[in-house]
Amino acid sequence: MIPFEDLLWVVFYAALAAFAVAAVALAVLHALRGRSVGTQLVVVGAATVLATISGILVISFLMLLNDHDRSVVLAVVTSAGLVAMAVSVLLGRRLVAANRTLVEAVRADRFRPPSAHLPAELAELSRELEAAYDRLAAAHEREQALEASRRELVAWVSHDLRTPLAGLRAMAEALEDEVVADEETTRRYHARIRVEVERLTEMVDDLFELSRIHAGALRLSRERVGLADLVAEAVAGAEALARAKGVRLRGDVREGLPVQVDAGELGRALRNLVVNAIRHTPSDGAVEITGEVRGGEARVTVADACGGIPEGDLPRVFDVAFRGEAARTPGGGAGLGLAIARGIVEAHAGEIGVANTGPGCRFEVRLPC
Repeated sequence: MIPFEDLLWVVFYAALAAFAVAAVALAVLHALRGRSVGTQLVVVGAATVLATISGILVISFLMLLNDHDRSVVLAVVTSAGLVAMAVSVLLGRRLVAANRTLVEAVRADRFRPPSAHLPAELAELSRELEAAYDRLAAAHEREQALEASRRELVAWVSHDLRTPLAGLRAMAEALEDEVVADEETTRRYHARIRVEVERLTEMVDDLFELSRIHAGALRLSRERVGLADLVAEAVAGAEALARAKGVRLRGDVREGLPVQVDAGELGRALRNLVVNAIRHTPSDGAVEITGEVRGGEARVTVADACGGIPEGDLPRVFDVAFRGEAARTPGGGAGLGLAIARGIVEAHAGEIGVANTGPGCRFEVRLPC
């Protein structure tokens, strides 16, 4: 039996030899850090074999083994080391092949996870790449839809600006050239100019609000506001328009619990919904606004008698500049009201939707309390 003190010396010298080999191997790996995994695995295998052989050589000299015994031990260790290096090379080749398969899949026009069996780490990377490609594809589709809506918005706004501007120019030139001389016609022109200027101002305000929403610059000043107050203000703001068109306007709040919202911005969203409903409801029709708090959220619905929205148009109702059938939107503005309403509601972490029901359609706003 080896004395304990001699055993400690054996362990010390063997560890010293192994550390020396490990230091050289780490330096080689650092120099080859840009090479393939297969090459680095060969270095690891060679370092393992050399560390074992060096330790055995140190031990054999310390124990004064004869040449025969030393040769036998070295032959066995060398054979085992060669097998280990061969396994390392095969493992490296497999990793390189799996990596090449994954790279080819990434370079394809549309990434598809390789059908070949990949190591667990590369398989996880493949799944993450697939999810990333799906997100990029969805983002690209959203970008294309946004670009299309922007082009449509420019076309609509250009059309809507051209008509009032042409009228303003004609009336201004008539007044300037004194083509219109009687006082009654002059007053009518002045009144019409004021109406058109207010209409243009509303369009510019809508464009500015929409740009803030799309830029993420909409800042909310939240406060506790009664749901009944919000509905009442929306009804009061659209009452004159409803009376002028002969539309019956009703508001009802079943439960007036307060909600934490920006009263100004949310009030604008509700007014947009109510004005849109009135514009699309024929005379003698009715528009009803109801509010309630249920299931931990506030709900406001605006129901009209517009005759319904074509099913194919329902997903696009809140798109920028979308107006649907031209017959439903005479003088309907630039088509920004519903897009602004959706942006404001979503900024409040809420949801807005529309569905056909009864004689028309129902818009519903859902907000967390």
